[in-house]
Amino acid sequence: MKKIVALVILLAGGVAAARAQESRQDISLSGTALIEPFMASSTTVQVNSTPAYGALLSYRFMLTPTSALEANYGITYQNSIGFYVNPNHYKVLTRTQEMSGAFVKSFVFRNWNPFVEAGPTGLIFLPILNSGTTTHDTKQQTEVGGLYGAGIAYEISPSFDIRAEYRGLVTKVPTFGDSQFTTNRWYNISEPVVGVAYHF
Repeated sequence: MKKIVALVILLAGGVAAARAQESRQDISLSGTALIEPFMASSTTVQVNSTPAYGALLSYRFMLTPTSALEANYGITYQNSIGFYVNPNHYKVLTRTQEMSGAFVKSFVFRNWNPFVEAGPTGLIFLPILNSGTTTHDTKQQTEVGGLYGAGIAYEISPSFDIRAEYRGLVTKVPTFGDSQFTTNRWYNISEPVVGVAYHF
């Protein structure tokens, strides 16, 4: 009887230790680029921009070995968004912040883990009021939209992987509170992402 009790205790301890070693969470830091498309409205407004480069911090909690919930915070350094309102040209230097959440579905092929994700996002467009901004009537603007993406992670060790991903951010074209910039159109912002994740 004592041997059976000892065996049960050893098995329970082994299961607990295995669960303790199983990675249920990860955090990643990535470099990003926001590429906003050219947009022409049904009115006289046209919008174009330069790419914005920045960083993305992500946290994932594994619900199962192949599904997770993800929370993201991203920020860019700056880019220039140009508005053509016939016959005038305006430039707004912008810093963009992203706060998003997503459901992530992964597929495991040895060390390769392709994944897809989707969820809601909020984007904060922050005008930088310096000499690069040609109109100072602009204001901070927050827009709500959606996130979708697909990528692949390569496991370089049990604790680390390298990730590359394409993310799409769908949101309204910003106006910065200036009615003459109104397009009534939606952006599909492309965001390539490359980074490193730590599992714990």
